[in-house]
Amino acid sequence: MINIKPFKGFVVSPDLVSLVSSPPYDTLSSREARIIVKNNSQSFLRVIKPEVDYESDRVPDKKQLHDKASENLENFIREGVLIKDQKPHFYIYQIHIGEHSQTGLYAAVSIRDYKNNLIKKHEHTRPDKEEDRVRNIYKTNANTGPVFLTFKNNNEFRNNLLNSMKLNPEIEFKSENGNFHRLWKISSNDLINRLIKYFHNVPALYIADGHHRAASAAKVQSIHEENNQLHKGDEAYNYFMAVIFPHDELRILGYNRVIKDLAGLNHSQFLELLEENFKIEKLNKRQLPKKPHYFTMFLKNRWYQLKTRRKIISDNAIFGLDVSVLQEYLLKPILKINDPRTDDRIDFVGGIRGLKELENRCGSGPSVAFALYPVTIQQLFKVSDQDEVMPPKSTWFEPKLQSGIVVRSLN
Repeated sequence: MINIKPFKGFVVSPDLVSLVSSPPYDTLSSREARIIVKNNSQSFLRVIKPEVDYESDRVPDKKQLHDKASENLENFIREGVLIKDQKPHFYIYQIHIGEHSQTGLYAAVSIRDYKNNLIKKHEHTRPDKEEDRVRNIYKTNANTGPVFLTFKNNNEFRNNLLNSMKLNPEIEFKSENGNFHRLWKISSNDLINRLIKYFHNVPALYIADGHHRAASAAKVQSIHEENNQLHKGDEAYNYFMAVIFPHDELRILGYNRVIKDLAGLNHSQFLELLEENFKIEKLNKRQLPKKPHYFTMFLKNRWYQLKTRRKIISDNAIFGLDVSVLQEYLLKPILKINDPRTDDRIDFVGGIRGLKELENRCGSGPSVAFALYPVTIQQLFKVSDQDEVMPPKSTWFEPKLQSGIVVRSLN
């Protein structure tokens, strides 16, 4: 049984949404974020990525840094950039990218459900990134970015939203990347109660994106519970803000890899070692992998197709993933990438950036790039239901959820 609640959101002013809303904090480097803020001082990056207010060599310690995030959030509220709703709502959030559309529900989701594994994970978190988000949530006393959740869908969910979506949206805008975003408020008590009841019958939610935000919200909840002698369990800090999408509306792209060198091998030696577990074919042009167990590779200004040899294909939920095959039979034994979470010789490139980005990162030097076929949502469910975790950077969900549209206070 999944527990969700409506909440009194701080919703961005419709007139300012195209300026304020921003990509999630973890999809941009600090350098990229500073460029955006230099041209737009109203970007919500000043709350979720507060180092943008400082030169790269003058960033203060973590405590002061997230004090700045809190100050910036308070300024947004005081200046009417973010306006608090006077009653609790659910919010319908719809995103269009090209011909793809997905519609989800902003809600406050129970941290108890998260701790009891009713909200399932498929990735490990990194302690340093978790600590950073704990500070941001604690200092701002708010959920400033939503966790991206999904569930095994039936048509009843979408049917519950249709009448509300016939009305004009409260917010409608085009983000800088060309995606269209719409937001409706659900104020009907009858519909709110029906949605609460609907999710009571959903056995589990799954984290698509936002593992660090969810884990950090759970840690902040533990801090507040320990410090609150009158803790009852219904306080705002016992929930985190999420957008919940049905699984059959999601779009997953490959999460590609660039390795900075060939671990001392020359071009011919490297290709010879690949032959043991992969059938290699030269390509005439850049190309995405055409199906599972195929990779495309850019090496020395040339594209290749790698077909996984049958002897290493597994039905195991983890070892059957293409990201696992690449790691265990190529990156680790041949290119000496033993821990992709910590090795600075590997870069991860989201599929939305395209194959040209892989070429640009490799140039004509010793680097090599691999394009992967996307993980399926069924594979994600299988891994999560078995309480397993995928290798790092296995899934790239696109479109991303914009931050700064709705903020949820922990007061």
